[in-house]
Amino acid sequence: MKKGAELELSIEKFADKGKSLARQDGYVIFVPGAVPGDRVKATLIRKRKSYGEARIDEIIEASPLRTEPRCRYFGTCGGCKWQHVQYQSQLDAKTQSVQEAMQHEGGFADLPVRETIAAADIYGYRNKMEFSFSAERWLTSEEIASDERFNLQFALGLHAPGYFNKVLDLEECHLQSDLSARIVNATREFAKERDWKPWHIRRHAGFLRHLVIRQAGNTSDLLVNVVTRSHVANRMEELAAFYQKQFPEITTLVNGVNSGVAQTAFGEAIHTIYGPGYLTDKIGDLTFQIAPNAFFQTNTKQAETLYQVARDAGDLKPDDHLYDLYCGAGTISLYVAPYVKHVVGVELIEDAVVNARENARMNGVENVTFESGDMLKLLTPEFVQKHGKPDVMIVDPPRAGIHPKVVAQIAALKPERLVYVSCNPRTQARDMAMLGDAYRVEWAQPVDLFPHTHHVENVVRLTATD
Repeated sequence: MKKGAELELSIEKFADKGKSLARQDGYVIFVPGAVPGDRVKATLIRKRKSYGEARIDEIIEASPLRTEPRCRYFGTCGGCKWQHVQYQSQLDAKTQSVQEAMQHEGGFADLPVRETIAAADIYGYRNKMEFSFSAERWLTSEEIASDERFNLQFALGLHAPGYFNKVLDLEECHLQSDLSARIVNATREFAKERDWKPWHIRRHAGFLRHLVIRQAGNTSDLLVNVVTRSHVANRMEELAAFYQKQFPEITTLVNGVNSGVAQTAFGEAIHTIYGPGYLTDKIGDLTFQIAPNAFFQTNTKQAETLYQVARDAGDLKPDDHLYDLYCGAGTISLYVAPYVKHVVGVELIEDAVVNARENARMNGVENVTFESGDMLKLLTPEFVQKHGKPDVMIVDPPRAGIHPKVVAQIAALKPERLVYVSCNPRTQARDMAMLGDAYRVEWAQPVDLFPHTHHVENVVRLTATD
């Protein structure tokens, strides 16, 4: 079998990163965009020793798991790679991916993995979207086939997959609300009418860089952050007047400045144009103040479900001392605080700890303490002597997982109950395997925070062995 070979494939299952898997004479072939149950004609476009990748040329027989995508940009935009898959099948695939991660990365073949908890909303669920301005527009195949002439020097939308400099000019995005789409479209026309130049990524030139829309899930707050190369006061005043007239729903407008070459929505300064410069949102009975660049779970409603699962996994008791490692702005710490005697939140990023302390003050939560620093250096006998030995520990690390030395420190500290929350079940399983015989892994509960993508959050309950 050579590169360029024309194949007829039967798709078996979903595999890593949302791709689908087929086999030809035992040789594994990944087929992006296919669905288990499809029979397809495909061309082998990449060949490696142990696997290949193929491009679909024709669907001979469509899987019954398929559904019609809602978004007209599906297949070109990389934001929702599973929009063509029935939602229940997405949930089943996420459960399967957690099972396989636990088995292959951790050796937990017999671990009970519960069915993935469905999201309350499968569209419009994101409270934050970062749209990019670009002087290099990417056209969809439908746009190319049409007779319409397009301005290729201005785009506002999302990057085309695999092209760092090309942006799809999106008029709709079902990940956020219809109001968000109207703000995007109005901003595009406003800027084009005034000849405000979009950022040219390769030439490092232009004015407009990003449009960030943060819309609270449980309050009416809406923050717009227009990220530019420099702060031009009269332009921001003009934009503010436009927004206040056209979109009274916007409660605050800020102007982030990024004069560097890195293509990020973060910058060296933020100017508040009107409103408080932040938004507030609620999870349960808690209110959180969210700065323009602060981390906050992007699916507010489902974040509460995730925290409920973590709380229940901890089997919390009124006399418990609880450590919350990688606590960020303290959302989990504050959520579980009413159920225990005391919480100690630990976080590397000092700004996040400042936010956590402010969130505790704002909510009147007094039984929490937040400490900033490197976990490797903080989890010392002196730290434990100061704060008390934990009865229960919750860990929610970044995708890379927990440093092996920190895993060893957790095993040595050996709280009675350990709750591991992760957005990457593979590194989660790897870390749990490093705990060795110190813990018994009891169950895993996947939670879907990101419908139409392969991403999944997973909560695992562990208990210390005797």
